[in-house]
Amino acid sequence: MSNMLEALRGRIAEAMTRSFGAAAVGADPMVTPATDPRFGHYQSNAAMGLAKRLGRKPRELAAELVAAARLDDLCLPPQIAGPGFINFTLRPETITEELRHRLADERLGVAPVSPARRVVIDFSSPNIAKELHVGHLRSTIIGDCLARVLEFQGHAVLRRNHVGDWGTQFGMLIAHLQDVCPEALEEGGSVDLGDIVAFYKEAKRRFDADEEFKARSRGEVVRLQSGVPEAVRAWKALCDQSRRQFDEIYRRLDVRIEERGESFYNPFIPETLNELDALGLITESEGARCVYPEGFVNKQGDPLPLIVQKSDGGFNYDTTDMTAIRYRVRVEKADRIIYVTDAGQAIHFAMIFAAARKAGWLDGARAEHVPFGMVLGEDQKKFKTRSGETVRLKDLLDEAVARARAIVDKKNPELPGKRRAEVADTIGIGAVKYADLSQNRISDYVFSFDKMLALTGNTAPYLIYAYVRVQSIARKGDIDYGHLDPAALSTLETPEELELGRALLRLPEVIDVVARDLMPNRLTDYLFDLSQIFSRFYTNNRVLGDPRQTTRLALCDLAARTIRLGLSLLGIRVIAEM
Repeated sequence: MSNMLEALRGRIAEAMTRSFGAAAVGADPMVTPATDPRFGHYQSNAAMGLAKRLGRKPRELAAELVAAARLDDLCLPPQIAGPGFINFTLRPETITEELRHRLADERLGVAPVSPARRVVIDFSSPNIAKELHVGHLRSTIIGDCLARVLEFQGHAVLRRNHVGDWGTQFGMLIAHLQDVCPEALEEGGSVDLGDIVAFYKEAKRRFDADEEFKARSRGEVVRLQSGVPEAVRAWKALCDQSRRQFDEIYRRLDVRIEERGESFYNPFIPETLNELDALGLITESEGARCVYPEGFVNKQGDPLPLIVQKSDGGFNYDTTDMTAIRYRVRVEKADRIIYVTDAGQAIHFAMIFAAARKAGWLDGARAEHVPFGMVLGEDQKKFKTRSGETVRLKDLLDEAVARARAIVDKKNPELPGKRRAEVADTIGIGAVKYADLSQNRISDYVFSFDKMLALTGNTAPYLIYAYVRVQSIARKGDIDYGHLDPAALSTLETPEELELGRALLRLPEVIDVVARDLMPNRLTDYLFDLSQIFSRFYTNNRVLGDPRQTTRLALCDLAARTIRLGLSLLGIRVIAEM
């Protein structure tokens, strides 16, 4: 019975049906973790919901539910509070028995989902010839975290990087490449273009200043879209150069992602437009072909279009995103499609989803936009360098690791140099990720190296240190946690043991919430809470040499394994010492 929350919901739902019959059909048992620890550990306000249906007093209904519910094996006698809340406190024996099971379970009580779904997650999505910068940080690590959680649940997850690798800007880049590096256009040629961002800026400067170059650039777009081999080779050289730089950042962030750039969907555009046309969804407007999803208007009240083909015959983001969503449902057989992008694209994706539903592509499938706010500097403005440039993600990660190394050098100078470098990398990269994921993703947040690298508070270093502390107990006592006998775990007794035990049992329900709401900070909040509870337990309960040593070692082990699992789902590694 790994998920206590679901177990209680099931028992209350049964009691509702037994007591009130048809009147309870479809009613929510409304069992949630208690927000106030003084009032039990779980709480139901089902009686209030039933009172509206039955026209009766909530406290009377609550009393009937308590009498009908079969909870003796799980809870102490439930208490009715306020207007009709039912409060449940798990029995110490119940907590202990479940922890015995988890001690022997590598999944720590989190059962694989059934049925498993096929999920496409679209995240990161940089543009070719531009570098990953701080603006890509949130999409990349939020998307990776959600993929990890859903994969751990047992879903089949397709991680998709919708790279901007097609479009009119490539004419400009190809024309510039012809002039500065013509060997890149030769068949079989492989060249290093150096700083790809500087290359882009120089091409853009020429495009804005030179009408002849601008005209040639537009010609190269046509050549590329027509498949002229020389133009295609130049395009591939530009993509390969960018891809090498992207892959290095993904490696450092430990992010797995499969590229499905805009160009991938290009061959499928004609059939997408033909189907939309056959369904009667395309309307011509000033030479452009448009789809008008219902309910979207501009400030003047005019309907907003998705332009699926421009008046010059070209295609754009609307075209590619419509084609991609159709491909993901029809070919990749997605049950759920998740787009992780900044909040500024909310209307765009709402229109894409509405149009896809109108076309019948989302019948039986769900599409969701996961928006996020901006990363701000400590001046509360968009995070930039002192010179006003966008912060490169590489530079940000380098700075985090360098600052972490300074802390490690100061606090643990006896560690060998190579080991200190490994610890600094783990702490620095983990701190950047955790600082972002611990925020409500919808909100903007202020980036601060000092706060994210602190050894106290809701930070990665604090959680990693909690894990390290448990490993130090094992080293000090010459103990192998893997040899602990679950049967030797005795019933929890002290307030701190019980508090820690209850917190450990919450893991499955927390993972369910993250997967449902797509909010990584639900997991970070839980891990921080668990670490604080563990700290209180460790401070007030002697472990080594105590008569209850085995039980307390088991609690230490479960706490560490839960923290390690939780951090791994955030994409953060742990270390045994720091």
